[in-house]
Amino acid sequence: MATIASGALVTLEELAPSLPHFKHGISLRVTGKLQDYDVETAIAVIVDRNASLKVDTQHLNLNLRIGSIFQFIGELLLEPDQEAILKARVGRNVDGMDLNLYRQSLQLLRDFQAGR
Repeated sequence: MATIASGALVTLEELAPSLPHFKHGISLRVTGKLQDYDVETAIAVIVDRNASLKVDTQHLNLNLRIGSIFQFIGELLLEPDQEAILKARVGRNVDGMDLNLYRQSLQLLRDFQAGR
């Protein structure tokens, strides 16, 4: 039986070609504000600070509203031009989440794990 990897918690800013999480097939969990959604292709674009990411939502049953905050878990696919797209297998609306506090708690978690 194949196991499905849990999504590594990353910020959108950490998905740059020079950083460790920018690998084809890696399982990630990302959070951002929905900036754009194309119904025909089921491609969403989420943003956080100065970073953005395309998310393939074709296998999800979500009510995607522009301006809402969403969290997605899926696999990162790198296209030949090094453009990244997350093929989402899980998605949820997390409106009400304080993204600044989320980033702070993520950093505290990493600091704790690094000290172990």
